[in-house]
Order: sequence, then C-alpha cells, then structure tokens
Amino acid sequence: MSDPLGLATRPGLPSGMLWLREALPRERWTSLNPTAAFWLQMHDGFRRQQTEMAATIADWRNGGDVRAFHGRILPLLQAHLQHLDGHHRIESDHYFPQFRRVEPRIQTGLDLLDRDHEVLHAHLEAMFLAAREFHGRLQTGVPDPTSAADRLADAILATGTPMLRHLEDEEDIVIPLIQRHGDGT
Repeated sequence: MSDPLGLATRPGLPSGMLWLREALPRERWTSLNPTAAFWLQMHDGFRRQQTEMAATIADWRNGGDVRAFHGRILPLLQAHLQHLDGHHRIESDHYFPQFRRVEPRIQTGLDLLDRDHEVLHAHLEAMFLAAREFHGRLQTGVPDPTSAADRLADAILATGTPMLRHLEDEEDIVIPLIQRHGDGT
C-alpha cells in the first residue's frame, strides 16, 4: 500500500500541517521577510530550470540533434543538480533544526520535508548517473547514443512532478513560519 504522504502520491499537505498557512495564506505573501522572499526566489529558480530542461527535451524529441541536445542539457542539468542539492543541504542541516526549536508544533511537517529531500536526492542521483552515461557514450563514439539520451530525458522528466509538489508544500510550511518567527537563527 502506498504512503498517502509519500511525495509521489500526495496531492498536497494534510490540513494538520497547514495551520501556519491558514494564518498567513499565499495571497497575503506580498511584503515578505527577506529570508522568505529569498526562499521563494530560489524555488522559482528551480521551477524555471525544470521548465527549461523539459523544453530542451521536447525540442530534442521533436527531431533535434543528439549532440546539440547533449551540449544544451548537460550544462542546464549540472546547474540544477548543484543548486538543488546545495539548497536541500542548507535547509536540512541549518534551517530545519532552527525551525524545530522555534516552532515545535511544526515537527511533523519538517519531518515530511526531510523525507522529501531523501526521495528527491534519489532522483538527483538517477539524473546524474543517466547524464554520465549519456556523456560517456558520446565521448566514446557509440554509434547511436539515443537510448542513453532517452534515459536521461526520462530521468529529468520523472523528477519534475515530485519536485514541484515538494516546493509548494515546503513553501506552505516554511514561508508563514519565517514570517511569524523570522529565519530562526
């Protein structure tokens, strides 16, 4: 049986984790604490990167050249992997422990977000390995590296929905918390 709070299956956060957002709904996120504003800016950057990679994949799958795809997708993916991995490390190692001290009632929500990070890390690893295989096949002159390019494209696209779900859910917990208590440091 699947976990109803699993990143791959949940439609959003349960109401018990949304009490802070209910006190400060998204439509009131206009004048934000600088940390909250920066958090949203980072998340918007991840969304843009995912959209750009999906568009690059669509262009390639609609008749693009595999070498041109390689030259475009690998730099996009590298930037995405570095930014997302670094962002999650800062959240899990620095901010989440601070938030737990500031607002103990948010523990289960932060635990869920940390579990999301583990799931997303597996996606990051799959993208990295697929990119390495694709790059290696092109470098060694494999006659048709298309199957490796397809595996990379599939890995990137498989990450999109869970990543977007996580970003939205994290914002629903973290942004109102920062607005209420500051950044916890």
